[in-house]
Amino acid sequence: MLKSTIRTALIGAVFTAGATSAALAETKTVVVAGGCFWCVEADFDKVNGVVATTSGFAGGTSPNPTYKSHAGHYEVVKIDYDSNVTDYKTLVTTFLRTINPTDGGGQFCDRGMTYAPALFASTPNEKAAAEAALAEASNQLGQNLPVPVKGAPNFTAAEDFHQNYYRSQEKQLTRFGIIKRADAYKKYRKACGRDETVKKIWGNAAYQGVSGYGS
Repeated sequence: MLKSTIRTALIGAVFTAGATSAALAETKTVVVAGGCFWCVEADFDKVNGVVATTSGFAGGTSPNPTYKSHAGHYEVVKIDYDSNVTDYKTLVTTFLRTINPTDGGGQFCDRGMTYAPALFASTPNEKAAAEAALAEASNQLGQNLPVPVKGAPNFTAAEDFHQNYYRSQEKQLTRFGIIKRADAYKKYRKACGRDETVKKIWGNAAYQGVSGYGS
């Protein structure tokens, strides 16, 4: 009877601990702008602790932005992450090593404000973390980086067509002909020289999960 009571208590303690751990787990969000949102989404789907990515628009004032009409907005990706596994500072630090943070006029072959890099911070702690990550990257590269830290993003998701574009097996007419979206994405990314540029700028410090590193 005593053993049974002890076993029941232990089982109860295990379930209580599990429930407490689950309660402490929290999905948080970071929003970043790094040029083509297809590419940022593809990179961050591979990052440890990331549970979801959504391509969209942020930073502007025009209501209901779309891919064809988003003046004043950045192309961004909303990254949802498990706060028990990673944190804002780690993700922002990783992000900077997947882009060209020395180029404030766009990213790679995509030019203009829509494709410029930016970080978004919703709290004072996130702002401090973003500024710290930028300072570290600036010191590492030996130059000031034209990457602004914006306030809380007014995020709007892009059309379904753009979500998970990089792995879509649907065919469509593209600049490369009628091919799968995933294949069009690969050709586009290579033609823009995204991975080669990141490797040139960051060397061994470049995030190894980007497409150009074979993962």
